[in-house]
Amino acid sequence: MGTQVAVVAAVAGIGAYAWYMRSSSKASALDKPVFSSFGFHSLRLESTELINHNTKKLRFALPDADKPSGLSLTSALLTVSFPKGRWLPVLRPYTPVNDLNDPGHIDLMVKLYPNGKASTHLHSLKPGDTLTFAPIKELAWSPNKHDHVALIAGGAGITPMYQLARGILHNPDDRTRVTLVWGVNTDEDIFLKDEFAALEAKHPGQFRAVYVVATPDAGSPHQKGFVTAQVLEKAGLKAGEGKNQDIKVLVCGPPAMEKALGGKKGTGVLAELGYRPDQIYSF
Repeated sequence: MGTQVAVVAAVAGIGAYAWYMRSSSKASALDKPVFSSFGFHSLRLESTELINHNTKKLRFALPDADKPSGLSLTSALLTVSFPKGRWLPVLRPYTPVNDLNDPGHIDLMVKLYPNGKASTHLHSLKPGDTLTFAPIKELAWSPNKHDHVALIAGGAGITPMYQLARGILHNPDDRTRVTLVWGVNTDEDIFLKDEFAALEAKHPGQFRAVYVVATPDAGSPHQKGFVTAQVLEKAGLKAGEGKNQDIKVLVCGPPAMEKALGGKKGTGVLAELGYRPDQIYSF
């Protein structure tokens, strides 16, 4: 998620959050999914699962066990937390990784960052604890709008890419080809590898995942390094070549990575590969 999105959401949301906390919310009683419109809602943590050395999957129960969240492709949730010792809330966006049609719950993958205020608090939560959320709409996805979509992620920036890739591939009417390039620090950081492998097996020719590892394990099958122009070109992502006449590039990762890829207008790795600014979207 981009910093600007989080800041705008925070500014817009603090007033609404204060009002919400002072009033008795009737949203859960309405006959519609909880996040089908803007509003703050507290959800109960149902379970936690340690995925790797620094990432947890947190499952939160929705108010109605028979209804989905109401989120659409692509959407995120703004979390509002009060870490111990803080008077003001910490606001951070996270992208649910479960199927958006799933009833009764949402799943977040949360990477623990050193001194991370929100991530440390979320990792400390126990089943039964609550957390407050508000929906954030990102890029509105239209099936078949583009022939090909390139998803370029770094680290925990994989979550909106996973949501979109699965949403596209689970829609039998959406024939968009999807190429994912995911840059991580170590092999262990590829925490959705099994899920992506299953999508590749089920959708051959439509979906492909490429991993780039900065410090790979001995004997790792993945290429070593970072997401560079050479890596993207090798993955078949040079603009205008072959089946890339109509391609959309989506980027989500650490600020340094996004800057190197997008740079200033008309510069950066993607410009080097022939992409126009209007072809690129950063979460």
